[in-house]
Formats: sequence, C-alpha cells, structure tokens
Amino acid sequence: MAATIRRRLQRGAASTAVAALVLAALTASQAPGATEAAAARKHEPAPPADTPIDGGSTYFTDRPPHHRPAPPRDAHGPGQGTPLGTGPAEAGLPATVLAAYKKAASAVHASDPGCRLPWQLLAGIGKVESGQARGGAVDAEGTTLQPILGPQLNGHGFARITDTDGGRYDGDLTHDRAVGPMQFIPSTWSNGGLDGTGWGADGNGDGKKDPNNVFDAALAAGRYLCAGGRDLSDQDDLDRAILGYNNSEDYLRTVLSWYTFYRHGTHEVPDGRGVLPVHRDGAGSGAHHDDASGTPGRKPGKGGSGTGKPGKPGKDRPSHPGRPGGSGTGDTPGGTGTPEPKPTPETPTGPARLTALERVGDKDLSATAGTEFAASPRVRAKDAAGKAVSGARVRFALPTSTGARFPGDATAVTVTTDKDGLATAPMLRAGDKTGAFTIRATAVGRTAPAVAFGATVKAKPAPKADKLARTSDKELTATAGQAFAEDAVEVEATYQGKVAAGAAVTATMVTDDPKKPVENDKGPYFKDPEATGDDKDKPVRTLTGLTTDADGLLKLPKIYTDMHAGTFLLRLTTADGAVLTVKLKVAAPAGT
Repeated sequence: MAATIRRRLQRGAASTAVAALVLAALTASQAPGATEAAAARKHEPAPPADTPIDGGSTYFTDRPPHHRPAPPRDAHGPGQGTPLGTGPAEAGLPATVLAAYKKAASAVHASDPGCRLPWQLLAGIGKVESGQARGGAVDAEGTTLQPILGPQLNGHGFARITDTDGGRYDGDLTHDRAVGPMQFIPSTWSNGGLDGTGWGADGNGDGKKDPNNVFDAALAAGRYLCAGGRDLSDQDDLDRAILGYNNSEDYLRTVLSWYTFYRHGTHEVPDGRGVLPVHRDGAGSGAHHDDASGTPGRKPGKGGSGTGKPGKPGKDRPSHPGRPGGSGTGDTPGGTGTPEPKPTPETPTGPARLTALERVGDKDLSATAGTEFAASPRVRAKDAAGKAVSGARVRFALPTSTGARFPGDATAVTVTTDKDGLATAPMLRAGDKTGAFTIRATAVGRTAPAVAFGATVKAKPAPKADKLARTSDKELTATAGQAFAEDAVEVEATYQGKVAAGAAVTATMVTDDPKKPVENDKGPYFKDPEATGDDKDKPVRTLTGLTTDADGLLKLPKIYTDMHAGTFLLRLTTADGAVLTVKLKVAAPAGT
C-alpha cells in the first residue's frame, strides 16, 4: 500500500504521578459506561466502572474536511481502482468495513431497538480508533490482513493492565494492548461484559469471536455503546457511550465530528483504498505507525490536556462542537475553523406525559429449561388521565444471574410503545438454570413505578425408558481376583419402541433372593472413579447417575471381582420400571 499510516498521538504523560491521576480519572469517571447517577436516572444497571474499551490508548486525531460530502451519484465496480461513488475522499468507506458497521447496527436494532444505534457512530469510532481498519486492509471475511495493535498498556501515559490473555490476542505476555479495528483490550473482549463473559461477539456467524475481525468487533462495539439502557438519540447518553470508549474530551469531539460528517453522506470504496489518517500538527509531520508500537513521546491531542483526564466545562474542559458558546475545532492548524455541529437528538412525542406503566395479563411466565417462553412481558403506558401514551420507551430487564436471555443474548431490551400505548418485550428464551426470577419493566427517563413479572424456569422432564436390553448375548465370565473385560456390559434403552437418549439408569450388584434382592456384599464390584487415596480401590456395588447416550446406549464401567467364585447378579433399573438382570460368572483361580 503506497500510503502509510501515521503514528497516533499519545494523550498521556509518562510520569508515575500523572499516570496515577489518569487511572484515578478512569476508574472514578463514567468509563466504560454510564455512571451510577445515570443508572439511577434510568432505573436500571449501568455497565461496570472499569478501564475504557481501548484502555485509554492512543487514537487518530484527524478531523473531517469542512465541506460536506455529497451523496454518491456514480458507481464503479470493485477492483477498478476508482471509488464506488463521488464526493470527498474522506467520505469513502471500505466496502467490507462499511458492511460490517451496517450489519452490526441492524443486529443491535433487532435486539435493542430502543438504543437507536446509528451505523455512522460505529464508523466514527472506527475512523478514530484504526482509520477504518487501515483503510480497509481486511480479507473477504473481514479479518485484518495484519494485526492492529495499540501501545503496551504499562501505565506510562495509559492505563496499566498486566497480561490477561497469555498473548492470545495481542502477542504480549507482559501487558495488554488494544487489539483490532475497534481497539478492544483483551481483558474487556474476553471477560469485561455485564455478565462477566466479555464483550466479544460473533458478527459474521463463523462461530468465533475475534477482535481482529471487523464484523465481530463492530457488533461488540455496538452492544457496548448501547449497554446500561442507553438511548443514543439522547445527547447525554451518546456522550457517555463515547467517553466510555475512551475517557477524553478531545476523543469525544473527534468521534462526534466524524459521526456528523458521515451522517451527511458517504460512499463505498474498494477494500484497501480508504483514506489513511495523517495527523496535522501544523507542520504535517508524523512518524510511521508500526504494529505493537508503544513508543513514548507522541504529542497530546489537539485541545486535550495530555492526560486523558476530563476538565470542567467552561474552564479547562473544551466545549462541545456546535454547542452555544463552544469554539469548535476544525482540522486546520491551530485548532480554528468552522465548528462541527452535533447531531440533533430525536425527541419522541408523547412520552413526557407518561406517569404510569400498567401490566397487561395477570399470569406469571414459565418455560422449560432451554425452550422459549410461551408469552412475553407486556405493559401499557398511561398518562395522568389514564390514556395510552405512544412513543414511550420501556426497558425490560432480567437479572444477570439467570440463564434466560432476550435475542442477541441480551439481558435488557428497550421497546417503544405503539399507538395503543403497548410495549411487548421480544421473545424470551430460558437457559439451563432452573428456578424463579423477576423481570422488571421501567419507563426510560421517567419516574413511573416499575412493573414486575414473575418468571419460572422448570427442569426438563427426565427422558423415559421402559425397556433395557443387552446389545450382546455373549456370556460374561471372569476369574476371581481379576476384572471382566473392558466395556463387558453394554445395554440399550428404549421407550415405546424408540431410542431413549439421556435416560437415567441405576446399576446394582444384588443377591439372588427372588423375592427381595438387596445389594450384595461380596462378588463383583465397581470402583468410584472420583475416589482418592485408600478409597480409590474400595468396592462400590451400586452406581447411580448413569445415562444413555444419544443412541440410547450405555456401557457400564469396568467390573472387578474379589476372591469369591460363583454366579452373581447385576440388576439394571430405570425410573419408569424397566428392569434387566445380567448374570456374571466368576471362576475360581486355577489350582484351587
């Protein structure tokens, strides 16, 4: 590629004292999600306060051009060396990267429509974090051709994060580094999510969660931006989401300027032909950006404090572009130029009148583990006069401890009421965990009392088996003091003539009393596979918890013998009354 990527600017200072201040700001601020105050305003959990998504790492500070992109008029085929549209080069987005942003926004909208995530916001963050995956240097599946790694997060100007992934994602065995086109730190990708399993996502459906893949990374970023009940058409929520990604006012301004630019029009260009960022520092100079480079000495971003610590509005905290009284910053040297206006929040009509939520239906919800609930929680929004309120946002939230989930593996979704004031949660699926839990419906941004729905997940009924039969008629023999052949006893379980998969079977060595056989105290026996020390060879003559496989087959563990000779009985039973008695013949040792 002829063009080169310039080094991104380091916003932090390297001294220990400044690094400590940065870490304090990161942990005490809104990163990586809405603050507890914001959560209280929304009556729902906020993302955990932790290190930002990119670890407070470096980022590109290029600003978009002052002129607005024109909608594309022409199109050219891929691989022709020309953009697939017209307009400023900066408005061209690589085809695969653009597809990833749009697919991620569509997926998030399906699972959390109340978030109102625009794909242009993902594009703005992708531009600032990685220059749209280095101008679209990705393969056909969306994976970067070369790793995109941030500097080592060693506490010198950035957060200090010792290695959490064994170098799996970033190749660094001492400290973490931000990884991929959306610059996730490994600890956040793998275990930093609301449910403790990480923000990592599979955006291209290949069964893998790869931060180096733009489809996976874009979906993960979209879900993070929407976490904690955010509505990104609300300016405060939008700001919190971006600051959660990187807690810097300069970062916020830069992302918003690109977001606004892309909202005015973009066009598609072939992969690898996107514009590469070059920081303009007044002289147009810069250094080549190398993979895994953590070289100190880069200058703080224009208008930033150099520490990443937010200042106070009206004093040392730069004002937002486009806000009254704000100076704004363009991309000309010195920070002057036409301010970039912020997107205008979409304000729904009617929800301000909402004073109450009313539950629709009086039956609690129930489902069997691993299946869908037959009905979904449903509420009606009303005003003080008892009339239905349309356009109100209602948040349905589950306890994270339950295994139940909304589409997209979400524990919370936001739904807008229809013309009749009704809000119905999307399909809810039960997990494997059984028991009761509560679903809460709250009015987003309003103080109306929450509505609770009781829900219960019941255990799957045990598979039935009304017949057991051996799969072989071979006589079972052994010599006293020795063991029977491996897998000597195999049985098949059926129910009403069909294979009974997963059926529970109990195996007991019994006496030959025809009226009431009981557990034998001599002869063949099993060993406890979990026993240790002196107990590992202790005879066990009853085994429970045995289950048949997918084909209804069960091979019993190895059977041992003591020094008693004779014919002994092994009795196999199921809860549904199936009984099979197997004869085990033990011969006396030779010469006795």
